[in-house]
Order: sequence, then structure tokens, then C-alpha cells
Amino acid sequence: MYEKKPWLKFYDYVPESIDYPKKTIYEAVRDSAMANPDKIAYDFLDNTSTYSQFISDIDHCADALYALGLRKGDRVTISLPNCPQALICLYAINKLGAISSMIHPLSPPKEVKFYLNISKSKYAITLDAFFNNFIQGIDSTTVEKIILTKISDYLLLPKKIGFKLTAGRKIKKVPSNPKVVWLKDLMRNEYNHVDKALIDPEEFAIILYSGGTTGTPKGIQLSNMNFNCLGFQALAQGPVSNQDSVLSILPIFHGFGLGVCVHTFILGGGKCILVPKFSPENVLDLIKKKKPVYIAGVPTLYAALARNPKISKVDFSCIKGAFCGGDHLPHDIKLEFEKAVNLKEQLIVLREGYGLTESVTGVTIMPKRTYKNGSIGIPLSDMMLKVVKFDTFEEAPPGTEGEICVSGPTVMIGYLDHPDETEKTIKIHPDGRRWLHTGDAGYMDTDGFFYFKQRLKRIIISSGMNVYPSQIEDVLDSHPEVALSCAIGVPHPHKMKSVKAFVSLKDPSKASKDLAKELISFCHEHLIKWSCPEEIEFRKDLPLTLIGKVAYGVLEKEELERRRCNEIYKVPDSNIVEPTMDISCSSSLGTPENP
Repeated sequence: MYEKKPWLKFYDYVPESIDYPKKTIYEAVRDSAMANPDKIAYDFLDNTSTYSQFISDIDHCADALYALGLRKGDRVTISLPNCPQALICLYAINKLGAISSMIHPLSPPKEVKFYLNISKSKYAITLDAFFNNFIQGIDSTTVEKIILTKISDYLLLPKKIGFKLTAGRKIKKVPSNPKVVWLKDLMRNEYNHVDKALIDPEEFAIILYSGGTTGTPKGIQLSNMNFNCLGFQALAQGPVSNQDSVLSILPIFHGFGLGVCVHTFILGGGKCILVPKFSPENVLDLIKKKKPVYIAGVPTLYAALARNPKISKVDFSCIKGAFCGGDHLPHDIKLEFEKAVNLKEQLIVLREGYGLTESVTGVTIMPKRTYKNGSIGIPLSDMMLKVVKFDTFEEAPPGTEGEICVSGPTVMIGYLDHPDETEKTIKIHPDGRRWLHTGDAGYMDTDGFFYFKQRLKRIIISSGMNVYPSQIEDVLDSHPEVALSCAIGVPHPHKMKSVKAFVSLKDPSKASKDLAKELISFCHEHLIKWSCPEEIEFRKDLPLTLIGKVAYGVLEKEELERRRCNEIYKVPDSNIVEPTMDISCSSSLGTPENP
């Protein structure tokens, strides 16, 4: 039945299959530059580069990195916002046959060290503003050099002056250090030209990070072809031409941000309008000024735009396509955004997709001319999806819930240094195909539209970002007062989910508002902001499974049933702890320890 692909009748202009060129990502970008030498490759705060200049910068950067000592198979951590340096270094690294490990530039020191060790990085590239996060503990990693750059290096003079007078003044001067090399110095020198490395396009090229099947962060090995195939699939969905531009808001450490908002448009000779820092006002100003043809983001981005009073003053007629991924798109947010932007007899449809980092990013999309409420759409070109009965390879009938499985050219090589986890996730089915078991529950209807129900993994999606409960629990459990902890996702009006932590103390009598605030501050020292709990609930004991693990499912169910009845400590964005109490409610499921 799945070979019949019932969704094909909704493809319209989209091809069922694509002839993908067998190339590395560098080779694909080089070919795009040769075909579009005078087109603009990127616009970074008004500083633009043609494709001819872009590929020249990439080649020169590759020569510089080779002179520094980078070789085929080496790993390089890139920890940069959406800026030209990030793209130039990414493709230069690929030209040499080395591997890029993409992490968030705001990662705190312990997370930086964790990712450097997972990736076994030889070099790390980041901003001067984040130097201290990298230099701490770097001696216990494989990193030989930290390559630093300044955001102002690629700003035009007026903005460069403005930056130095404002945000730049807050950045501490980097002290002299033998492990530090400045990218600007590397790029101004001359080197012997280095030819591209001989690489099989199916080879390992980029590491992105996700939770795997256990909720613990793991490196995802993605190949050149994984990214190129995703790029050509996304080009077909637009369809995108070299006349088009995209507002590149989503960060490049995210598969959606790197795969769709950057690599796709560069493959197509389009223009990437790089947005290094998101705010609704900034995005609305860019739409007004730059007139992008495409925009992509997570549900919280569209909610923030729709609710901003400036939106009524912005003409959205330039937008040909708006795409949403990273989390389930609530129907109300879709309608709210479409109502806010369709003011001048235009028809902008917000199209939801579904995907996972283990397949770079999106694997389904809502067709342009068909919409089904609650659906995540239909598969992209060359992607196969099916729903199997839980814990089997048996296909579930349409309308029957099971586990969503994905097969196609964007499915990852595997989890870095975790063959057992890879074997649990990618399986060969009786049809001979290589299927990725997503760990997500859903079903397919008779038309071939898929529906996502819930995540079987423990990953919490907050504002479109992956949050790993085990990481939060490791931090909380390391606090001297904590005996045991458990983190879960709870409903949030804007973020879709926020983090709540249940904590059992070594001395239950110490439970208090001040200790809750201390624990949250402790998390902020060791975790990125969106991973930090916003609520702490103290319990004398946490429920356990028969084998002694914390029964997080029990806590999730209890929380949904008695959320309004428990005493909890809420921490708003200002990080000020404010207790809320409703003692008029009681619950048969138990109550937390009263501080």
C-alpha cells in the first residue's frame, strides 16, 4: 500500500522523485556560484556578497585552515550566530573533507566542553564575546586552537561604529593566549592554493545534536548527500528560484535553520538574509525593508509576530511562502498569523511541516493548495513514511495510531559513537528499506496525510528547541542539597512547553522559596536558558518504576490532572521566584512537600 503513495495526488507541481547530483555540499555551492556569479548570496545587516565573492572567500578560508593544520576527517566545532563567518567556515571545512560540529553560541562552559569532547574537535570557531565559555576547561579536550572572530568584522563601517559604541563595549578584551587564532588574521594572509579533498558524497560531513531515543544529547552524523537531498526537496516545494530570498532567522546549529534557511537557498542561487538575533520588531522591520520572498520559523515565532502591534503596518505582499516547523503548529496560531498578514487581498498560507534532526529536518509538508486541520502534511519528494504498530514492523491500517517511521535520502548515517542507539533507531524492514523509527506516535489517513500525536521520547520541545530532561536532572542532582530530580515539560501559553522540575531533597525540611530560586540559578550557571526549569516542586519522594528509575510518566499524568491544585514555584523570564498557592484544591494523587 505504501508503495502506492496515496499522497501523490496532492503533489501538484512537486515532482515525485528528484535526480540528485552526487556532490559534496562544497561542490554544490561551488556549482551554484558558477551559475550565479553576480547574484547576492547573503545580506548581513546590509553587507552583501555576490556568489563570486562568496566562493572566493570560502576557497581562501580553506587555504588558511589547511595552513593551520586542518585535514580530512578532522572535526571543527562551529559556535556562531547566523553571520557570514559561519557560512564561509562551514563550506571551507567541507572542502577540506573535515567535519563541522554545530552548537549554540550561547552554550555555557560545561555544555561547550561536553560537545567538544563528543565531537573530538581539533579546532573551535566562535565569537570573541564567547571566548570565556570556551577557554574554561579546554585543556581537557582535544581542541588545539580556538579561532575567534568578531561580529563587527563583517559589518559595514556605519554599523561597525555603532556596534562598537553599544554592544561591542560590553565585550571583554581577549587576553593573549597561545591557543587563540583570529579568523581575520588568517583571512588577510596569502597561502598556497589547496584543491578540494577527494570525498564520497555519502561520507560523514556535519554533526548536529538531538536526544536520540533516550533523551540524552547525541551527535547525529549527517552526510553531504543528506543535506543536498534535503536542499533539492525544499527547492521543489517553493518552488524556489535564483530570484528568491529567505529570511534566515532560525539558527544554523538547528537542522531547519542550516538545511532549509541557508543551504537550500544557496543551492538554488537565492539570497539568504541573515538574522543574527531574533526579535519580532527586528523581523518585521526586515520584512518591510528587505522584502524577503520566503520566511521560515517555529510556532512561537509566528505567534510573536502576529501579536506584535507593528504587524499591521507591514506589507507582506512580498511573501510567497511561509513555513513552520520545529514543533507542532497549533491551529489557532496558524489562523492568527494568517489573519494578521492577509490584510490587502493577499493569500499567505502558513504551511506546517514535520521532521527531526535525524533526517536533517523536515520530512513532510502541508501541500500549498490543500489543508487538513491537525495534520503534519504529506511526505516530501523521495521520502517514504509509514505508521507501524508499536514495537513491530507491521504496518498499521489508516486511522490507527502507531509509531511514525521514515525512509529516504535524508535519513542520517547514525548516532556518533553510539552504534547500539543507532541500531535501535534505524532498522531494515521486510521490504528491504532502511527505516528510521522516530519514537513519535501518530497515524495516516486514507489520503496519505500524516498526523502527529505525541513524542515517545522524553525530549521536551520549548520554543522549537530541544530540551533534554536528563541534562537538567544531571545538573540538579549535582547540587549538594538534592537527592533526586525529574524534569518534565508542562504547557506554556507562548513556548508550547516549559520545563518543570520535581526535586527530592536530602533534608526535606530545607524546602523553601529561596532554595527553589537557588536551584534555578544553579541551572542557569550550567545550562542554556531554554533548558532551565521555570518551576520547582519539592517532593518528599519521587515515584519510581519497578527497576528503580524515576517514573516520569506518572509525574506527567499527575501534573496534567492536578496542575491547578499543587503548590508550585514559578519563575518568570526575569528569574524572580514567585510562589503561587491554591490551598482550596486537593488531589487524591498526593501533594508536594510544603516548604
